[in-house]
Amino acid sequence: MSDSYIPTRPVTVVNVSRIVTCHYHEFGAGFVFEGERHNFWEMVYVDKGSVLIGREDEETVLSQGELTFHPPNEFHAVKSHSSSPNFFVISFECSSPAMRYFENFRRRLDKTLKSHLAPLMSEAEKNYRIKGNDPKKNRLERRESRPFGGEQLVKIGLEQFLIYLLRAETDKEDITLLPEKAGEKNPLIAAVLAFMGDRVEDNLRISDLCYEFGCSRSFLTRLFQQDTGESPAAHFTKLKIDRAKELIRETELNFSQISQRLSFENPQYFSRVFRRLTGMTPTEFKNRAMI
Repeated sequence: MSDSYIPTRPVTVVNVSRIVTCHYHEFGAGFVFEGERHNFWEMVYVDKGSVLIGREDEETVLSQGELTFHPPNEFHAVKSHSSSPNFFVISFECSSPAMRYFENFRRRLDKTLKSHLAPLMSEAEKNYRIKGNDPKKNRLERRESRPFGGEQLVKIGLEQFLIYLLRAETDKEDITLLPEKAGEKNPLIAAVLAFMGDRVEDNLRISDLCYEFGCSRSFLTRLFQQDTGESPAAHFTKLKIDRAKELIRETELNFSQISQRLSFENPQYFSRVFRRLTGMTPTEFKNRAMI
């Protein structure tokens, strides 16, 4: 009877593997932290007042209710800005592709997002000594008396908040996650392009990309079109034909074998697509390549 059940592995969009540090700072108006660089993510939320965030060669004022991220290996510093600030900082390890959304990210949290952040901050304080105003403290200090399963709830709470934050961003009509420099690829689209390149021989669909990167079909298609000038399907088909050209020139595979290897429906369809994109049949291309 048990053989008739087919288990489903839940899609994991954000997976936090480790919590590195967690602080709730209450500094005076003269506070200055000169800065650091580390190989994990850091999230900063200003609960009261404002701070001046320095990153690489720029400075940004982060006011009450605003949140930002520092991606791995980004230099960052912080100091008070015209007030005595309170701010929450949590650093963590996460290699999920969806985290690329949070590079160069800044947002003012609305009531809904604050309601998702508050339980994380509360659970963190129940499990760790997060107050103390030591920005250089490099490890978590567990409380001797902690609620059962509390540390797991911190991890889950952080993942949940990040997912709700991603939802809020991807549900926007206007796309605000574009790169700031002209000609620079959006980090998400750069990751999608790399993913396509690695799987050019697979039968990759737009739904597979949405599954992998945790975003809606309409959002990904719109962002991809805006960043590359073509649809994901059109770009992936071009990658396949480029790969087909390599296989024709460099291997002894026949066209049926190449069609199968590149996951085309059949050799006839492969030939039609090849001719549409190159202006010649696979046979004509092979003959020219051998000249």
